[in-house]
Amino acid sequence: MSSATSSVARVAYLASDIIVDSQPTLPSTSQFAKEYSSLSATSSRRPTILSVPLGGDPGSTLLRNGSAAGLISFTSSAAAQTVIRLVLDAAELSSLPLVLHLAVKNDLSEVLLLHSAIPFFLVSTTPQQAHDNSVLASRLARTEKKAVVHVFYDAINDPVEVIPESEVQPFLLSEKLASTNGVNGHSGVNGHSGVNGHNGTNEHNGHAISANGTNGLNGHSSIIVSPASELFKLYERAALSTVVRIRRACPPLSVHGPSEPHTVIFGLGDIPSVDIDGVSIVSLSLLTPLLPSRILDVIPPSASRVIILEQLQRWNTKWTPLYLELVNVIHQREVEQRPHIQSVYFSDPAQIPLAILKLLQAAPSSAPIQLGSTSTSSNLSLDVPHIPKHESSYTKILSHIFGERLEVSNSPDLVLKQGAIATSPEFALGRVRGQLDQRNELIRYVQKLLEVKDISPELHKLCSQWVLVKDNDAKSRSVGNELVTALESSKFSSPIIDRILALRAHFPTRSRWIIGSDAWSYDLGASGLHHAIASGLNINILIIDTLPYTSRNSADPHRRKQDAGLYAMNHGDVYVASVAVYSSYAQVLQAVMEADRHKGPSVVLAYLPYQNEDVPALEVLKETKLAVDAGYWPLYRWDPVKEAQGKEPFALDSDAVKNDLQQFLDRQNHLSQLVRSKPELATELVSSLGENVKEARRKKAQQAYDDLVVSLDAPPLVVLYASDGGTAEKFAKRLANRGKARGLSTSIGTIDSMSIDTLSQEEYVAFVTSVAGQGEPPQNGRTLFKALNAAALRGEKPFSKLRYSVFALGDSHYWPRPEDAHYYNKPGKDLDARLEQLGGERFADIGLGDDQDADGQDTGYKVWEPLVWKTFGVDSIEVKEAEPDPITNEHIKAASGYLRGTIAEGLEDTSTGALDPSDTQLTKFHGIYQQDDRDIRDERQAQGVEPAYSFMIRVRTPGGVCTSEQWLQMDRIADEHGNGTFKITTRATFQFHGVIKQHLKPSIQEINKVLLDTLAACGDVNRNVICSAIPSLSRLHAQVYNFAKLVSAHLLPRTTAYHEIWLDKKMVAGEAVKDFEPLYGEFYLPRKFKVAVAVPPTNDVDVFANDLGFIAIVDEQGELAGFNVTIGGGMGVTHGNKKTYPRVADVIGFCTVQQGPTVAEKVMLTQRDNGNRADRKNARLKYTIDRMGLDAFKAEVESRLGYPLAPARPYTFDRNIDDFGWSTGDDGRHHVMLFIENGRIQDEPDRDFKTGLREIAKIHKGTFRLTANQHIMVSEISTEDVPEIKRILAKYKLDNLNHTGLRLSSSACVAFPTCGLAMAESERYLPVLIDKVEKICEENGLRNDSIVMRMTGCPNGCARPYVAEVAFVGKAPGSYSMLLGGGYYGQRLNKIYRETVSEPEILAILKPMIKRYALERNEGEHFGDFVIRAGYIAPTTSGKEWYEGMGGEGQYREAAAA
Repeated sequence: MSSATSSVARVAYLASDIIVDSQPTLPSTSQFAKEYSSLSATSSRRPTILSVPLGGDPGSTLLRNGSAAGLISFTSSAAAQTVIRLVLDAAELSSLPLVLHLAVKNDLSEVLLLHSAIPFFLVSTTPQQAHDNSVLASRLARTEKKAVVHVFYDAINDPVEVIPESEVQPFLLSEKLASTNGVNGHSGVNGHSGVNGHNGTNEHNGHAISANGTNGLNGHSSIIVSPASELFKLYERAALSTVVRIRRACPPLSVHGPSEPHTVIFGLGDIPSVDIDGVSIVSLSLLTPLLPSRILDVIPPSASRVIILEQLQRWNTKWTPLYLELVNVIHQREVEQRPHIQSVYFSDPAQIPLAILKLLQAAPSSAPIQLGSTSTSSNLSLDVPHIPKHESSYTKILSHIFGERLEVSNSPDLVLKQGAIATSPEFALGRVRGQLDQRNELIRYVQKLLEVKDISPELHKLCSQWVLVKDNDAKSRSVGNELVTALESSKFSSPIIDRILALRAHFPTRSRWIIGSDAWSYDLGASGLHHAIASGLNINILIIDTLPYTSRNSADPHRRKQDAGLYAMNHGDVYVASVAVYSSYAQVLQAVMEADRHKGPSVVLAYLPYQNEDVPALEVLKETKLAVDAGYWPLYRWDPVKEAQGKEPFALDSDAVKNDLQQFLDRQNHLSQLVRSKPELATELVSSLGENVKEARRKKAQQAYDDLVVSLDAPPLVVLYASDGGTAEKFAKRLANRGKARGLSTSIGTIDSMSIDTLSQEEYVAFVTSVAGQGEPPQNGRTLFKALNAAALRGEKPFSKLRYSVFALGDSHYWPRPEDAHYYNKPGKDLDARLEQLGGERFADIGLGDDQDADGQDTGYKVWEPLVWKTFGVDSIEVKEAEPDPITNEHIKAASGYLRGTIAEGLEDTSTGALDPSDTQLTKFHGIYQQDDRDIRDERQAQGVEPAYSFMIRVRTPGGVCTSEQWLQMDRIADEHGNGTFKITTRATFQFHGVIKQHLKPSIQEINKVLLDTLAACGDVNRNVICSAIPSLSRLHAQVYNFAKLVSAHLLPRTTAYHEIWLDKKMVAGEAVKDFEPLYGEFYLPRKFKVAVAVPPTNDVDVFANDLGFIAIVDEQGELAGFNVTIGGGMGVTHGNKKTYPRVADVIGFCTVQQGPTVAEKVMLTQRDNGNRADRKNARLKYTIDRMGLDAFKAEVESRLGYPLAPARPYTFDRNIDDFGWSTGDDGRHHVMLFIENGRIQDEPDRDFKTGLREIAKIHKGTFRLTANQHIMVSEISTEDVPEIKRILAKYKLDNLNHTGLRLSSSACVAFPTCGLAMAESERYLPVLIDKVEKICEENGLRNDSIVMRMTGCPNGCARPYVAEVAFVGKAPGSYSMLLGGGYYGQRLNKIYRETVSEPEILAILKPMIKRYALERNEGEHFGDFVIRAGYIAPTTSGKEWYEGMGGEGQYREAAAA
């Protein structure tokens, strides 16, 4: 069974070079598009498919593409606005090889508008006829280069015999057949000699006519042929070819009934089969051109009545085109032979049989008859257009800013009152013009009322006030309301007052917007936009572009909405802005408000890339970032008012574009300014380059010559590597160095440094590659990988002279499931096979390095490398020179001059946005990480530019406390130097992202201005010391906070490099310090060192996850007596490397408050001297303790202290989450804990948290406390300030704690797009996952139950996932390890339950598990404890046993579950 739509779509797909498909209103999707998608998967044909939104201009798209195509097809449902736009372009469309396939349902009203506009008009009522007429129309349009309308009904499914795919194109391209034998096997057109049984007939009057009144020229008959006759011959010829091919008749009309009827019914539409004596029914398949001779031939002399039956729900004129045409033809007969003709409309085919009988019984009538109820514009059921959920982000912004002032002049809500045309921008523009005219009229009448002497003083005053404030946003409404009230109560009567009251709706000033959207109001069209711009009206236009950046090349290039901004700017008096809400929310707000203030037309181009409503917001964010950062969608504002004031009218708001432009200008201007200031330098610069440069060149040339002499007899070896983490690069450099030592001419580079052309010229190439993501090649190898795959698909063999070998690095345990095993070393294996497929020859078999081997990757490398040397005949050469040791972090630290390196010089280098690799290791000690935007990394590589480098700055805030002044400074830095947001980290401090190199120094200087710094916020030193927030114990918090500051200051590095590089040697507070590191020495620590201070019963700092912990012990008087000391906690792990594991800390004793800083020092120094500096993956304190033994490590600490630690004292923890909401401290001051999801401080629709916290900081006299769970406490609020703080919290929805216990207990690291270590999403994805998991919780009555869930994008553990009850650790995009069984208050490690899961698997695992927890848990039992008791997972007793029992227990083991 097949529908007419699928049959038509199939023919259009197989026959056309280009298809233009009109889309229905969202959320519906085109039925044709679904068929095209299905066909693309099975057919070898690939026509170009262009989509046009409903309300778009299909005619312009057809005209642009039709002239170059052999055949272009248009597919659409017969919507009124679509047909009208086609009619406007019909004259030009008529001469194109075009088929307009229009699907109808019970109504031909719309499509008949094309009846006289297009040369050919076919109608199909069954799926088989739709198929055959599609083939016929395609043949006719292609061979005759003329447009064909094909209207078909799509209401039934019937068997359809289709033309085979292999025959479609040969049939369309076959030669034309002669039409001498007619279509249906008869001589002539209708079984008669000549056209209508006459020789030499003129179509209109049936008489022979010659040019000179004789029998033609030279004695031959001369025939004048009408255009319709010529067109009919073309149709005939195409129909004959189609009949020959498909073996089925394609008659232009068919007759059913007796040969001598008294009534002939011409049916146009879905006419059911009816058998009535004396009635003949003529079904029309060809409506244009329909020859008069054909019509007269089916109306025999016996017929006294002709009924024209048309399926029309409405018609605006009295007579239809078909009626008029038949009247004209019948009037060619003699008067006495003319039958009576009657027009009948119907909509429901079921009405036909009974209606015909009634018509035959009734007396003939000349007026049209409508069967059933007629549909008019007043009673048509109108569907209100659907606004997609993503687009509501812009409408919400408008509503948020303008409130009741907002008026969307083409809002879908107007459709019910004003009809479907209400959403068209052109209609809305006329509506706005009318409203503005009425407001001007209101102003005139109010001014007239002021001139009336008899009005009261109060009324005169209100009129005067309103005239003065009529353009004020707020006052025009309030004063207008007062004036209306006064007028209504006034006893004075006047026509002026009546008119003012009639215009009362226009008292308040409005913010009028016309929104152009692909979904419900196409993007204005060129003429609509022109009219709006040229009108000079105070109207704002928001044009939404939904085309995703990654789909930009598949879109119609003539629908570039970006160009509308250039067009509008050229007009000179129009405000123009280009915005993207998922890139810069603040810029959207600024642009919208500026557009509203502009007194004239404003055009705001808004980017919102999505394909459909199911696209997650995260995908919209990524597409937006790509478009904005690549410059495809620049963010800018153009204000003509500023130009009139002599100011710069253009503001570029795209940071990425702005930075690239600035770097270019800096490079271009630097040299020219230097030469301009010192002309004598010009010759030196371009010729000698200075003596130093000449000497350097001479030495380099000599070295090159020496190398050439050494390598003359050795074959060349090229070593190419692809590496993300540096391991593959290390092996490649080792191979290249050893090759040089053996006398080989070796060169080294990344795989992407080679193209296929250059690689094909090489003789010997060794490839070294690791694995990224799910079996993907690393970033610097993907371009060549893609090129090799493309060449293989084309069947090319470019590597006839290439000899190669591949060494692949991987981890056989990284993907433990059998179905994922092929990801192990996949890039290397694929590369090896692909090179052979392209003609290359192996000189050594592929080598496989496995991280699970005894020596890791070296095991496989030691087998593979000798095979390389054997190929070159140098395997017997003994290399006596020692290989240089690889440069490690220890070398970099030792050579850095106490953390200086060449950072200062790198900051001055404007040729790149990055720092030297060694300097990027040192900047970590200064609180700075170099990163790049990974969302656009591939795009920038394709553009041939360096990654979009930026830096993360982390502030050091001991104890997580900051003042309001410091908060405001952080807020400003984020806006002026960062990406407009900042993050509260899991170490209770501030973190900025997106800071470019030239902004680093100003940022750090501004941080220091408010007595904060970034020193030791990262690096191999003691990091930020954190402590519990404890709002209710104000005095105890003060003591603990002071202790945290004391420990932080005691363990702070003493180098002056920080102040030299960032503060120009100027200390902001305190005294200058000498370059001496009494604690760290020149090597600093083997790895980072973290300290936390916890106050029971709340373990909100996860004290056991830190290298060193202090658990506060309070005496009976409530005073701080001292601390239990914990050591050896740590989170970092390497996937698949069982030498690495997380560990919770051990309690080793008790110390007093005074002893605390010294204890911290001695623990750190013991780690400094005993930590593993040879392997950074095993350098943390946790490994040192397990290697030395806890007792031995403790003894070493006590030996350095000079006294033993006292025995640990009792304590109790019951949670590690924050206590949200309001609380009062023991000093009477108030505190409020705010929920900030994953710590991101930003403004977004309905959650202007950044603005709200800024407003609080402006008035708050207390402090802010940042928590290790990434939340914020507004602290030390005096009682009199509580109402104002509550007001601000409510205004900005910061007081909203109506979240599930699961969400309130969640935490995530940053991950993509900035973190260079991220393997999967985290911060951007966890809220999406929680949306789905919390539904499961709510279904089982667990909405308010706390379950600690954490997520990280890599195994380094920044969000402390290994002590969470449920955790997800990223392995590849969309793929995570799932861990279960952590302790609710951070006292117990969890364990890997599933090594690799995606979202569907996560939900499938958690749904029954959570349900069972809800039903079977014990009183007070937490989820992490339950999954252990229920047998899902074994408890983790120590870090070294973390891998034991992974994968689940018993029936829940991974293999058993599978």
